[in-house]
Amino acid sequence: MTENNVQKLYIRYFDIGLHPETKFPIPISPIRFEENPQKYTIVPIVFIQNKVMLQPKLDVNDLAQKTFNFIEQINTKNKISCDEIQIDCDWSLNSKDNYLEFIEVFKKLSKKKLSATIRLHQVKYFKKTKIPNVDSGVLMYYNMGSIAPDSLNSIYDQKAASKYLKSIKKYPLHLDLAFPIYSWGVHIRNNKVIGLRSKIDVKELMQDSNFEKTQSNFFTVKQSNYKNGVFYEENDLLKIEEIKKDDLKEMAEDLDENLPEKPNEIIFYDLDEFNLNNYEKNIFEQVISKF
Repeated sequence: MTENNVQKLYIRYFDIGLHPETKFPIPISPIRFEENPQKYTIVPIVFIQNKVMLQPKLDVNDLAQKTFNFIEQINTKNKISCDEIQIDCDWSLNSKDNYLEFIEVFKKLSKKKLSATIRLHQVKYFKKTKIPNVDSGVLMYYNMGSIAPDSLNSIYDQKAASKYLKSIKKYPLHLDLAFPIYSWGVHIRNNKVIGLRSKIDVKELMQDSNFEKTQSNFFTVKQSNYKNGVFYEENDLLKIEEIKKDDLKEMAEDLDENLPEKPNEIIFYDLDEFNLNNYEKNIFEQVISKF
């Protein structure tokens, strides 16, 4: 982070989901800081599950107030001050009214810069999905396909992305960019996806006699075994979906040609020791230099 002159961190503070019985919104797994990240500018992020916004009798004012209060509580406890908050929600046509109202109320309450994550489908169909009243958006340039037993990469696929690129030029809100630097294994049994396995070390997998590489991004389980607490049955498949440095450069080049204005920021998701070990230290500068 020092070598890349990182000065700003976007940090997930908590998610908001629904209580299983009452169906009222509740915070899920709030962050715990082990130390004060005072070297960095901090932007708290709250991820709101779409099912929260789909509640027909949602008290939007109450939710906005509680969300803001909880962010403030975490900041106070950890002596963090912030000038910006980011709301992350994959809102839909049916939840847009609640979501857009939430953004309006939250913006007035917080009196801070407000940004929101924007998915590709929300860019392409913005006349239907509408645009939240935020200061800027962050285009999440990943999770483009369905997690499936086929050979496609669900995290990033240039062909899938190309269907949306032209519409970015017409999007009226300023967009910064978020690029993926994570990977996972798609665990397949009898041609059905049974789970996602994070932090799969491909080099280690190559040396494990229980697994055999059968295609460029597939491993077959040779004999039933447990690995990292997960049971793999004989003949299971593990499809590796990862983002290589060339993918990142390709994303940057495609977006540079289609953005109406240059991004103020490029965000890499997510900051994690395992993820960072998969890249050369200068890859981030190489990607940013494309803009």
